Amino acid sequence: MNSQRQKKVCSLLQKEMSNIFQKAIKFSNSSNKLISVTKVKISPDLSVAKIYISIYPSKNNNEWLTGLRENSSQVKHELAQKLKNELRVIPNLTFYLDDSLDYIEKIESSLKEGKNPIKE
Repeated sequence: MNSQRQKKVCSLLQKEMSNIFQKAIKFSNSSNKLISVTKVKISPDLSVAKIYISIYPSKNNNEWLTGLRENSSQVKHELAQKLKNELRVIPNLTFYLDDSLDYIEKIESSLKEGKNPIKE
């Protein structure tokens, strides 16, 4: 059960992380990528944030996720610059891949082909 404070911090982190990712894609050489923050979960003491991201198109997802994990300190620094007046302590960031869109797409394609995706 999340407290009201956790919910507010999660929505604030989700918004700011989305802005950071959009800015990073804009200045990178892969402008055809779309990275969205689908969910943020934060610990009760607000020290650790789990950030779930969805990358479209899903080609090379693991490379992008590895790059994010390697550069999480830089992302945290940029987040701290944006939120220095709103949060006293910036949580440690851990990134996870949200592959629910790929799962939904797989089920839809199985249903169109007449297969039962539950029995597979």
